[in-house]
Amino acid sequence: MSKGLRGIRAVGAASAVVVLAAGLSACGGKSLEQQGGGSSSGGSGGKGSLVIGSAGFTESAVLAQLYAKVLGDAGYATSVQTLNNRELYEPALEKGQIDVVPEYAATLAEFLNAKMNGAKAKPVASSDVTGTVAALTKLAEPRGLKVLGVGDAVDQNAFAVTKSFADQHHLKTLSDLGRSKLPVKLAAGDECPDRPFCEPGLKQTYGIDVTGIDPKGVGTPQSKQAVKDGTDQVVLTTTTDATLDQFGLVLLQDDKKLQNADNVLPVVNAKHAGSPQIAEVLDKLTKVLTTADLTALDKQVDAERKKPSDVATDYLKSKGLIKS
Repeated sequence: MSKGLRGIRAVGAASAVVVLAAGLSACGGKSLEQQGGGSSSGGSGGKGSLVIGSAGFTESAVLAQLYAKVLGDAGYATSVQTLNNRELYEPALEKGQIDVVPEYAATLAEFLNAKMNGAKAKPVASSDVTGTVAALTKLAEPRGLKVLGVGDAVDQNAFAVTKSFADQHHLKTLSDLGRSKLPVKLAAGDECPDRPFCEPGLKQTYGIDVTGIDPKGVGTPQSKQAVKDGTDQVVLTTTTDATLDQFGLVLLQDDKKLQNADNVLPVVNAKHAGSPQIAEVLDKLTKVLTTADLTALDKQVDAERKKPSDVATDYLKSKGLIKS
């Protein structure tokens, strides 16, 4: 489940734009269902219909199913529409072609910041979740978007080493690694040397001696295998990476908060889904969901090959958030 370095999602290819054109009409949420692009998640429909947007990676698919099912249980007819990336689903959300999406506070804040103020705009996100959500809300409202409550579940860039390496050198945090003065090679994306939250941040914030970048990707099996084999010592991944234990890897704590606050939260089209009732339903889920929960849910899909819809149903039942 590689989502790419946070805040650096690539713009969709031309083929993805064709998918958008085919999958969305100008008539609002119901047209998505009629086009056949969504997956049904049920609900009685007594309170109306909602289309939940999902990006093209596991965690987003699971979150979209969680939203769809908890809203369905509350009386809304729901369906899930998958659009590969933010460049596709965010405009659809603004237009009301989808109604709700699971999002990451800092990444969406910077996406809207760049969209409104240009690619070189001064960053508005930080490691402070309250300030980041406030900045996101300010950017979202003029675009007809409503930012709902934020929770503790977070999916940020993270760095992992083998458990044996951590034990040998007494490493629990990135500060520990910096103090160790150990030279390390980093398995990451090829953009890492230019990104403040990757190689430059490790050097400047933590004093880590990064000797080179092995461009095998963010959290890919190849990157993790390279660290397991000892070719590299550190891998860039995410805090909800569900397969670290399969490679004998452990995360080092970002104790100086290098990474931005990419806490999970729902964002809705204010006109179509901005009611207090919808916010109340989703808030119950947001308050319960943790980073550990997200990791476990991702693992069930990625490692155990379960369907996101089944994983979502089981989780919501276990938390008493849906009846059936």
